[in-house]
Amino acid sequence: MTVARVTEISSTSDKSFDDAVKVGIERAAKTLRGMTSAWVKDQHVKVENDKIVHYRVNLAVTFVLDD
Repeated sequence: MTVARVTEISSTSDKSFDDAVKVGIERAAKTLRGMTSAWVKDQHVKVENDKIVHYRVNLAVTFVLDD
């Protein structure tokens, strides 16, 4: 029987939403073992002087718990 947990993380990038997701997953992989999926729950941008200065995503990351 497999038991999984979902944890929520936030990640930012000055390039794109896709890059923010990649950065978040790469960082989570340093701490979490057994990741199986991630769901992008929210996307936000920060705007300064009428320009996007960074992209932020909130991710729900699923990982399988060790036995």
